[in-house]
Amino acid sequence: MKSTYKLIWSDEALNNLKGIIDYLENRWTKKEIKKFALLLDKQLKLIEDNPFLFAESDKSNGLRKSVLSKQTTIYYRIIGYEIRIITLFDNRQNPKTLIDK
Repeated sequence: MKSTYKLIWSDEALNNLKGIIDYLENRWTKKEIKKFALLLDKQLKLIEDNPFLFAESDKSNGLRKSVLSKQTTIYYRIIGYEIRIITLFDNRQNPKTLIDK
């Protein structure tokens, strides 16, 4: 069954993804990059199929978080039938930078 929700990527989230891919291409093998891509696809499918599955963040009202790996968390908002991917956050960063999201 097709999801009724549509994923929308913010410019920031797309830039984050590009940065992650650039980093992986310079430091990881193709096999590890493929593993990351499959993990991301699986997590996005979970979010798309059931956007309320993951808890709201205590950082900002309506912001939800889905931990992708120990290094990366997906932050998103649900607005109507759109799931807006806000950022792919590097968990090693200062979490206070999320307050403005």
